[in-house]
Amino acid sequence: MMDLLAIAPWLALFSYGFLIWLVMPGGITNTQFFSGSSKVGAEPGLVLLVSSAAISWIFAKSISNVADLSAAYGWIGAIGYSAYYLCFIIVGVTIYFIRTRGGWESLSSFLTNKYGGTCTKLFMVAIAIRLINEIWSNTKVGALYFGIEGSSGYWIAVIFITGFTLFYSWRGGLRSSLITDGAQMLLAAVLLVVVLSTLGPGLYAAGLPRVNNSTMLAGSTFFCLALVQALSYGFHDPVMTDRAFITSPKRMVKGFFLAGLVAGSFILLFSIIGIYSRSQGLDGVAVVVVPSAFGLPMLLVFNAIMLTSAGSTLDSTFASAAKLGARDWTNNQAPPTDKHSAHGRLMMLALALLGNLPLLSIYLGDALGPAVIAATTISGTMIMGLAPIFLLSWIRTARKLSFHLAFWPGLCFGVLLTLESAFSIQIFPAALDIGAGKYADDLGVNVYGLIICTGGFLLGAMFSKLDTCAREISAST
Repeated sequence: MMDLLAIAPWLALFSYGFLIWLVMPGGITNTQFFSGSSKVGAEPGLVLLVSSAAISWIFAKSISNVADLSAAYGWIGAIGYSAYYLCFIIVGVTIYFIRTRGGWESLSSFLTNKYGGTCTKLFMVAIAIRLINEIWSNTKVGALYFGIEGSSGYWIAVIFITGFTLFYSWRGGLRSSLITDGAQMLLAAVLLVVVLSTLGPGLYAAGLPRVNNSTMLAGSTFFCLALVQALSYGFHDPVMTDRAFITSPKRMVKGFFLAGLVAGSFILLFSIIGIYSRSQGLDGVAVVVVPSAFGLPMLLVFNAIMLTSAGSTLDSTFASAAKLGARDWTNNQAPPTDKHSAHGRLMMLALALLGNLPLLSIYLGDALGPAVIAATTISGTMIMGLAPIFLLSWIRTARKLSFHLAFWPGLCFGVLLTLESAFSIQIFPAALDIGAGKYADDLGVNVYGLIICTGGFLLGAMFSKLDTCAREISAST
């Protein structure tokens, strides 16, 4: 039985790899590599856009997060995490107006025109750190099914998951990501049905676990935090924003609404894992202890779920890295060439190597290891300033100063909050807390921080307007 338990995850991994091998496209042109279009130049259809955008946000870490939150707070934790999927609507509507009012074909071109090249570079550095975070966080969750952290099985799984995903992303870029996302979405749906049909009867018999008032208040605090962070969170995820420019604006905004509904519903349904764990009184990480309670078949199902969700996010991350390095960094709007594709592939390789380096932090000890992880993470707090930068971009006088007065305060608050968590120290006074429980500090910092970032943005717009008026008066006299 032990031999079967050891071999089974590898069978699931190779079966998943074989499925993706069957569907990955070949003979991709340079244009397809970056735009995801078909061989005849047609933009992705609505179904493909929805499937790709949705599954790219049903990543391994998100399933683990919603399971843990629902185990800790019950149904309010599940709803709270699902609130992040409002990002699809916020980003979709905002970029719809950016594209229809200004005619911009990428975020880099829009930001360069609106705020200047330096501000655009700052934004893309934040995106690059986000991409690094996506690599190690997803490979880690998937690899833990093959051995404990640091074991030989764990590291072999990290190498295989990363290497195989890099292989088919290298071949086809965004087009490969879109096509394989369709297959991964279908597989995720089948596996979700299996999970629901397996856990549902036991949960129905036990009933929804009761949540006391203090737990409900703590879970509600996290829900409010998610609502605040959803205003900015989606803008720093190129996996999402890149897909906002590959179809017509009308199809895009319709697709993003549907993708948000689909992905949010999937995540909400996956919360049954944590709710079941809470109802049965299971201790430990929900995505591990729940399948363990059902034996080998469910362990294989959960293994396949994590591989599917991790793979769909990793290939999108590689495609975004290629576009960021070969096109967006220089704001290149010319048709892509072999040189651009080669540059993009080198960016993929660099990200595969750099993105997994934080996993080595387990060998640095309890003091330095968390600091390394914190340094590679762009949290929802750090990018709170992106909310006014994008949502208030219609203000004509908002320029470079507005960007800086919104961007830097948010980044500072986020760094300090991350240091608080990494080193278990208190930096922000308890008087700033809003709500109760673990996330009261986070909610307070995010609410007051967003007010400061928005105020700074508006202040910058006012100064720019006064400066323009002064210049006009000086010119007229």
